[in-house]
Amino acid sequence: MKNRNISILRRALTGALIGGLLAVTLPGAANAADTPKEIRLDYAYYSPTSLVLKRFGWLEEAVKPAGIEVKWTQSLGSNRALEFLNSGSIDFGSTAGLAAVLSRANGNPIRAVYVYSRPEWTALAVPKNSPIRSVAELKGKRIAATKGTDPYLFLLRSLQEAGLSRSDVEIVHLQHPDGRVALEQKRVDAWAGLDPHLAASELEAGSKLIYRNVNFNTYGFLNVSESFAKRHPEQVRTVIAAYERARRWVLANPDEAAKILAEEAKLNLAVAQLQLKRTDFSNPRIGREHHDALRAAAPILVEEELVRKGTDVSKVVTELIEPTFAAAVLASKN
Repeated sequence: MKNRNISILRRALTGALIGGLLAVTLPGAANAADTPKEIRLDYAYYSPTSLVLKRFGWLEEAVKPAGIEVKWTQSLGSNRALEFLNSGSIDFGSTAGLAAVLSRANGNPIRAVYVYSRPEWTALAVPKNSPIRSVAELKGKRIAATKGTDPYLFLLRSLQEAGLSRSDVEIVHLQHPDGRVALEQKRVDAWAGLDPHLAASELEAGSKLIYRNVNFNTYGFLNVSESFAKRHPEQVRTVIAAYERARRWVLANPDEAAKILAEEAKLNLAVAQLQLKRTDFSNPRIGREHHDALRAAAPILVEEELVRKGTDVSKVVTELIEPTFAAAVLASKN
């Protein structure tokens, strides 16, 4: 019986040793469990790069050899993208930079890993025949905005610059498309709009922009859930590489990019062209520039009590921005 037990133990140890060697020597064996079954990301009309990537299927092409599927979900605004990220229904979401800071400060575990554009996508608009000419004249007025998005934060910063606060106006919380409708039907006096809806309202309804400030428009960030980034760093780089392919294509093919935006968002071509005209796709590398810009913008989050009391927003910005993924991808492309 003793010899039999020794024999069984020897066979078990031998099997374990062989299994361990196979795990080390077989290509990809050690990483097989780390490969996700699918990558879930959003697309948005305010991110033309995402529309190009979705149209051409370059991400699907890149992950097919690994047996990974790609699932797309539409985001109507940064708030929706951030809700999807927080609920775990997507892995990557397109948002404005300051909106991402706000979300992370309030507990959403995300990292910003890539800049898909530097847009001037928001401004304050009034109806065609409105007598309002300045931000100061908005005191006591009804203003449509989408809470938790760049236009909403743009509105708060614009009011502050004009010596007004949130309590000096009535903010009507509507999603971007509904804000446009409310403005054109004169159910609100002004609207903190977002392209392409803003561009469409300008060209098609004669809405007037009473305040523009490109420095109050924060960058377009591609964010990833922290858990996905930790588990699947290779796939994060793959997604960024696909985005980079789309960004370079947009730069080389602006007319075709405008057509794709017009078709996907069901816009007049002139509207898509106006949106792209005020969007800068030149610098995808996330880093110090964005860190500094967001730290300068972040006080509005504290002053308007949009984050918990005592929140160190500068620390939140530092924790949000993760430059190493994009740096690795861009280094390999140059």
